[in-house]
Amino acid sequence: MSKPILLTVDDDPSVSRAVARDLRRRYAEQYRVVRADSGPQALETLQEIRLRGDRVAVLLADYRMPEMNGIEFLERAMDLFPRARRALLTAYADTDAAIEAINVVDVDHYLLKPWEPPEEKLYPVVDSMLETWAAAGDPEIESTRIIGHRWSAQAYEVRDFLARSGMPYHWYTVEDEEGRKLLAAAGAGEADVPVLLTAGGDVLLNPSLSEVADKIGLSTTPAEDFYDLIIVGGGPAGLGAAVYGASEGLRTVLVEGRVTGGQAGQSSRIENYLGFPEGVSGGQLTDRARRQASRLGAELLTARRVVGLETHGPKRVVELDDGRRVAAHAVLLATGVSYRRLRADGADDMVGKGVFYGSAATEAQACADQHVVIIGGANSAGQAAMFFSRQAAKVTLAVRGPDLERSMSHYLIQQIRGNDRIEVRTCTEVSSVHGDGHLQKIVLRDNVSGTTEDVDCGHLFVFIGAAPLTDWLPDELERDEAGFLLTGTDLLNAGNRPAGWAPTRDPFPLETSIPGVFVAGDVRSTSVKRVASAVGEGAMAVSLVHQYLAHP
Repeated sequence: MSKPILLTVDDDPSVSRAVARDLRRRYAEQYRVVRADSGPQALETLQEIRLRGDRVAVLLADYRMPEMNGIEFLERAMDLFPRARRALLTAYADTDAAIEAINVVDVDHYLLKPWEPPEEKLYPVVDSMLETWAAAGDPEIESTRIIGHRWSAQAYEVRDFLARSGMPYHWYTVEDEEGRKLLAAAGAGEADVPVLLTAGGDVLLNPSLSEVADKIGLSTTPAEDFYDLIIVGGGPAGLGAAVYGASEGLRTVLVEGRVTGGQAGQSSRIENYLGFPEGVSGGQLTDRARRQASRLGAELLTARRVVGLETHGPKRVVELDDGRRVAAHAVLLATGVSYRRLRADGADDMVGKGVFYGSAATEAQACADQHVVIIGGANSAGQAAMFFSRQAAKVTLAVRGPDLERSMSHYLIQQIRGNDRIEVRTCTEVSSVHGDGHLQKIVLRDNVSGTTEDVDCGHLFVFIGAAPLTDWLPDELERDEAGFLLTGTDLLNAGNRPAGWAPTRDPFPLETSIPGVFVAGDVRSTSVKRVASAVGEGAMAVSLVHQYLAHP
């Protein structure tokens, strides 16, 4: 059983460090002390803790914080950990607010700054809260358990799938005594890992993602054979289309090859999305969109790939990876893009063993006090750098270009430059990757001087380029030279419609060279690579589907 957590949040780094230091001095043997620098960051941390199935014993929050004050934070934290004991850290002038908080959000205590000596002013209060928490009882969250090798690509894939699906789980390695006990209880051995034990007692040996999805209650099989709209891809564009399609009465099914959210779902922090002044994590945004689409009546299939697309008269037919075929009046392709593979010697052998594509939030805890290297210069790389800087001792952001301004938002550049844990290295690439069973070292090359440097590193996160996921589509769908799908007026050549185009009208905006097949999001040629624009295109595509149904 993992140690219960004491979480402290204060926007003043020196105060935050001091509180954490004093708590560790007395409680580190029985409790894990976690600190955050703002209310939103602390809420994200609590969501990750809940996802892992851990317990929180005490929450200690500063009253005066600019983005979200301590009372607001504690009120929202109660939704995640209602049994955790709560205390407010405040200055003498704010004691009235602290007293009010005791009534508003049932705060147990308030602590005045400074709390020196802690033996008299801090520890007695925390001791009292811990006694109350222990007496009330707070069993661990019932969750799925995974047993596997620490540096196993298959085990990482299962953990990442569960995390991005919002499913709590506990992770055990075969090297741990508890992991070995669980394997024995399941009647399995090391050759069977990863092994998944569901909360209901089912055992899965080296399962596929679709098998995992079935066991945890996610839908992988369509309920019908025919729909008004089939959406292929569950990123922001696909989820946006699912929400609007279902809300406007279309029988809508969304098919996602892994888990909804796409690359945006891996973003640790999106701060320029309309309506979220404090920012929102990609996981939070995805979860809300997923629940919203389901509530409105859209059917969501997870861990089910679409492998083919055909036209049969007025029907558009997609083939799923299990051989099943599903038809619809219209199809929306929102498959997004994938990160390009790192062309460095040894990189392919280390995927899931220290080399990761995307943010891989499941690895955050393992990065504590380590050196993390991130490759890429766009927003996703910058967001990852900020995310991992919370726990890593050092983050190196390696950028192939001469600066960050060409591909990263200004707000993010300013945050990175103000973070003393992040080192930015421009005109830099990874030339080779090394390790014995897992990543241990990378070689960075300076493209200006031509010099190389060996860098000790156990975690490398890759955010380079964007490859469209269009290889599975028929040749009749016209693409640009990079493989992105052409739509609307981009299909017209000197005013002439695409070859084989039957309707007497021009292609609608977002419509491909096959009538009734539309495109939204990053996979579309010339699209704007932003979450908000992808959501907008998904909504716009539904409007165009209505026009197509009226005038095919």
